[in-house]
Amino acid sequence: MTQIPRSRGTAQRPGNQRPPQRRHRPVLDGARLTAYDVLDGVTSRAAYANLLLPQLLRERQLEPRDAAFATQLAYGALRATGTLDAVLATLVSRPLAELDPRVLDLLRLGAYQLIDLRVPAHAAVDTTVALTRAIVGTGASGLVNAVLRKVAAGGDRAAWVVALAPAGEDERLALATDHPRWIIDAWRDALGDPDEVEQALLADDVAPEVHLVARRVDRDELAAESGGAPGPWSPYAVRLPGGDPGRIEAVRTGGAAVQDEGSQLAALALTRAPLDGPDAAWLDMCAGPGGKAALLAAVRPAGVHLTATDRAEHRAELVRSALAGDADVEVRVVDGTTPDWPAGSFDRVLLDAPCTGLGALRRRPEVRWRRTAEDVAPLAALQRALLDSALAAVRPGGVVAYVTCSPHAAETVDVVDAAAGRDDVEVLPVAPLFREVPGLARGGYGQLWPHRHGTDAMFIALLRRTR
Repeated sequence: MTQIPRSRGTAQRPGNQRPPQRRHRPVLDGARLTAYDVLDGVTSRAAYANLLLPQLLRERQLEPRDAAFATQLAYGALRATGTLDAVLATLVSRPLAELDPRVLDLLRLGAYQLIDLRVPAHAAVDTTVALTRAIVGTGASGLVNAVLRKVAAGGDRAAWVVALAPAGEDERLALATDHPRWIIDAWRDALGDPDEVEQALLADDVAPEVHLVARRVDRDELAAESGGAPGPWSPYAVRLPGGDPGRIEAVRTGGAAVQDEGSQLAALALTRAPLDGPDAAWLDMCAGPGGKAALLAAVRPAGVHLTATDRAEHRAELVRSALAGDADVEVRVVDGTTPDWPAGSFDRVLLDAPCTGLGALRRRPEVRWRRTAEDVAPLAALQRALLDSALAAVRPGGVVAYVTCSPHAAETVDVVDAAAGRDDVEVLPVAPLFREVPGLARGGYGQLWPHRHGTDAMFIALLRRTR
């Protein structure tokens, strides 16, 4: 097991005092310390776990088994935060918000091992207490020890769900699936089938496969090189059973990249939509970080000019990097709500609108607790403004693909229905363009789901300007 020494500061000694005996730095469990540092980064700096954890694993060079355990601990504890806090709140004598945030993260880390991983109590408690002594101090270790022993005495998750005696089905779902109530309500609304809700919620808690996109290489050759298998839906997708995609030569050279298969379908929807008139100018309106733009560049017919824009310079730079080597492309910094191009400049427009990101909860475990229901309305207002701008940018007969990584109705059908109510806009059904993808239709729109398709929960709508 990888162990990491934790440094301590050295105190100044006055004049003639005898030097204290040298204290050994504690050697800590590397996997658990790394998982704690991820939780602390999310809590104290609003870091994203899917960015911070790979960085820490590279820096610390944990053995593969320890790296896998650190990933399981960090992502699992972040996903389970709501349930863990419900358990801890019954065992701590003051509100959790009054605890030192470091202590609360340590309690979550220990409690997750006890109720979800069923790590033996002595191992989970002792290692968490050791971390507490090194990170916070001896005074806090007594509290952590006492609380975690009570967690262990309460049994596993199923026992705690029963013990917490939820008042109704939604409370049980919240505790059993690690989702806040408002997301449960949104999923029920989006699915329309109450019997499917729990399955969809549980799918958010399953670690996703790594999906690759074959941009400038043959898909079958990429599958053979990577050890993966062709994806079931996108003709450019490869799904990996595990491992580091950075080791793959095609990824290192830019011929392939990591991209969820649902994201690939969202870009391909724009290319498959029937068009009236010429097809020579495409726009990716909110292109950062560039994954969809790079796929569009790879699959466009000869002679099509692609413009990719983003309002943030650093995101535009990521787009430039993704499109490096592609001819007849232009990357610009433009705010899509106040564009500088003339109306009707493009034949096809992709609007991958800023959203809550609720469709990628598998990959971003902390988002379900970081986002709130109050975040939705301001984003929906921005989405409506961007869609109006996208429809102005496309010529009569041209097509706009409206895409979000969220199934929430306020960010999806509500936004598009408002635009579709105009007398110069026609909805193009999405499902007939992807007959190989079952369960995609959401009315005339398209909705992917982790539990149905093994992808992020991408929403896709196609709108054609009629005049």
